[in-house]
Amino acid sequence: MIIAISLAVVAALAAISIFFLVRAANTAVVDVAPVRRAASAGGAGSILDASGYVTPRRRATVAAKITGRVSEMLIEEGMKVDADQVLARLDPSEYQAQLNLARSQKDVADRAVTEAEVSLADAERTLWRNRELREKGFVTQEDLDRASTAMDLARARLASARSQVESAGRQIDVAQKNLDNCTVRSPFAGVAVSKDAQIGEIVSPVSAGGGFTRTGISTIVDMQSLEIEVDVNESYIARVSPDQPVDAVLDAYPDWHIPAKVRTTIPTADRQKATVKVRISFNQLDPRILPDMGVKVSFLRTTEEGSAVAAAAPRTLVPKEAVQDQDGKKVVFVIRDDRVECRAVTTGLSVGSDIEVLAGISEGDQVVVHGPENLKDGQRVNIAKK
Repeated sequence: MIIAISLAVVAALAAISIFFLVRAANTAVVDVAPVRRAASAGGAGSILDASGYVTPRRRATVAAKITGRVSEMLIEEGMKVDADQVLARLDPSEYQAQLNLARSQKDVADRAVTEAEVSLADAERTLWRNRELREKGFVTQEDLDRASTAMDLARARLASARSQVESAGRQIDVAQKNLDNCTVRSPFAGVAVSKDAQIGEIVSPVSAGGGFTRTGISTIVDMQSLEIEVDVNESYIARVSPDQPVDAVLDAYPDWHIPAKVRTTIPTADRQKATVKVRISFNQLDPRILPDMGVKVSFLRTTEEGSAVAAAAPRTLVPKEAVQDQDGKKVVFVIRDDRVECRAVTTGLSVGSDIEVLAGISEGDQVVVHGPENLKDGQRVNIAKK
């Protein structure tokens, strides 16, 4: 009896082992990928797509008006600045010395005017006396002429001295202006996007030989003037009109659709590229929008009232490897409770390494990307670990 029981146990264990072996033999190992949704690049509402960059209408590389050594830098990259805010200061010692020299020359000219006025007064008195003496016959006509010439000469010297005073005053203005130019200010409110000079460097408004002289202090961008600049093929420029609604998508934020509109079309074409430049304004600015970001835009259709036609719904995408041909039909295998379910699908356009699926699956499904060639509907599968 014990032997019979033992044989029964062995037979049961063998049957269980055979069951699991057969099950394992029928279980396939597959790689899967999720079905995902992606925004339509153009869509039913788009009549033209283009790409370009975010650019500011106001950008200035601020430079000093004079040549000098930087003694103080008051900005850093990313700092917000106000209009007329001090960005940097140059060493003022040389220009202060020039101002002091101009003021001294002005003092000398002022004293020369005083001296000329005294000389003119003396010459006038001498001429007056000589005229009285000439009437009485005590001096000759030559003496009278000499006194008259001396007075004219004194007047000329006074006029020259006064001109010297005016010239010295203008030299003071120039020296004061040069001294004021040692302070570099922002031309408008914005953000400093670059710091182009350091303390101790020589800066100049013009480029000097050798490349050792800086020509800029900082680049300021007016962040309130950001817009999009795109090149549109001249064959399609007729599709673009002022105030036309535009859907913009930054390369950095592919799921963020930004409403915008056409601001203007530059009235000239690039003969090398056969394109026309179009500028697009954002309906509302956002801190995430930065200068020189890449952007893709879709020019939207408009109704007769001028409103934009709704864009197409987001597309359902799967890897191209997930779609197979069976009996002339497109199918995918969807994971359901450790088994695969074969579904017929309708495919659309290719999008890079993915393909659009118009019907048959939904977002969130897991589809088989790689698996055995003889994979069948309802077959048990194991998902490969990555």
